[in-house]
Amino acid sequence: MKIVIPARYASSRLPGKPLADIAGQPMIRHVWDRAVAAVNDPADVFVAADDARILKVVEAFGGQAVATREDHTSGTDRIAEVAMLRGWADNEIVVNVQGDEPLIPPALVRLVGDCLARHPAAAMATASHPIRDAADILNPNVVKVVTDNTGFAAYFSRAPIPHHRDGDGPDPERFPYQRHIGIYAYRVATLKALTALPPAPTEQMESLEQLRALWNGLKIMVEAVADAPPAGVDTAEDLALVRSIMEQGQ
Repeated sequence: MKIVIPARYASSRLPGKPLADIAGQPMIRHVWDRAVAAVNDPADVFVAADDARILKVVEAFGGQAVATREDHTSGTDRIAEVAMLRGWADNEIVVNVQGDEPLIPPALVRLVGDCLARHPAAAMATASHPIRDAADILNPNVVKVVTDNTGFAAYFSRAPIPHHRDGDGPDPERFPYQRHIGIYAYRVATLKALTALPPAPTEQMESLEQLRALWNGLKIMVEAVADAPPAGVDTAEDLALVRSIMEQGQ
């Protein structure tokens, strides 16, 4: 199993985010450390970036940095380029760990990669956790997933799915609504296929890249976990929270 960490310098909400200092280290170092803990071998972890500043920092702490093109529209495209540059076999499993997840549990990374390895019929694997607050079910920023009875994803949506026709609203006590966790494991063959396909209509409507796979008949296995992982860093407020947590050694 390989891990690729796509990292962009030009974040619209927090420019230079991967290099933001957290407890004396750049954020990308914290992500890399957790990725290494997931596979126990630094040789299987790669940071993919299009900015020389990120590449230089990664190389300085001994990480493997891969220079990728500047015109990628998604992390999946960037990861696919790494797989191509490295010549990985089609059946190699690659886990996408976002470069703004300095608190991601290594166990979750391993779990998603192992999930894909256990399910040869799956093209991808991801994760979910129960939604306990009805307000989150209605929140379009909380992505929901519904699976079939074998754990394969039926659909991902920003809408409250499934819809309870005869109820007053979504009730997590009545149905086990699941929130999607944005971590993915792919086979290299899947990366090649997805990046060669045009965006799907559902993907464009929902702004959810994983719907391209479902639209084209690729199966996604969803590993359910009990609790949500710690939040990533999207904003300055998120960064301040993560700094506080890590400086306290939690």
